[in-house]
Amino acid sequence: MAEMRDAMVAQWAARLGERMTAAPTIPRSTVERQLRLLVGTLAEMVGPLRRETREIWFQGCEFYGRMGTARGLAAGEVVEEMQFLREVLIRRLAPVLALMRPRQAMAIILRLNALLDKGIAVAVVGYTDSLVATLFSRNGVPNEDREVDAVEVDRQLEAIEGQLAAVTRARD
Repeated sequence: MAEMRDAMVAQWAARLGERMTAAPTIPRSTVERQLRLLVGTLAEMVGPLRRETREIWFQGCEFYGRMGTARGLAAGEVVEEMQFLREVLIRRLAPVLALMRPRQAMAIILRLNALLDKGIAVAVVGYTDSLVATLFSRNGVPNEDREVDAVEVDRQLEAIEGQLAAVTRARD
């Protein structure tokens, strides 16, 4: 899966289409970076580092949901975007899984689906938390300021990426 990461990210980004650039406050490169982070984390989740990367996966999904709010998506669109990842995984991994023992392939499929289902739930929680914070950040009065702090977004992405890199370095 790790070898296919860039191709999967490109395919996922293509499925997102215009949504990638719908919000001028979140550049396409930031969304693509999030996609790479999620695919890279998921690749580690099906291997021996699944316990070590579990929290990183949830942090990445929660952050993806929060950024969905900033991108102007509806909650259903965040879910749909994560479902696109499921479709990309199935299409990309099918030839590899077909070569495995059926029991081993089924275990991987079930694990990926469970991870994606939990990731979707966490992304929706992140989306909802962000939406509530945006709407009621000033004593119940909707906040007029819709600006996204790009530096803060980059900082948060770097922190999650750093956690994943630390775990994978410890493996190597």
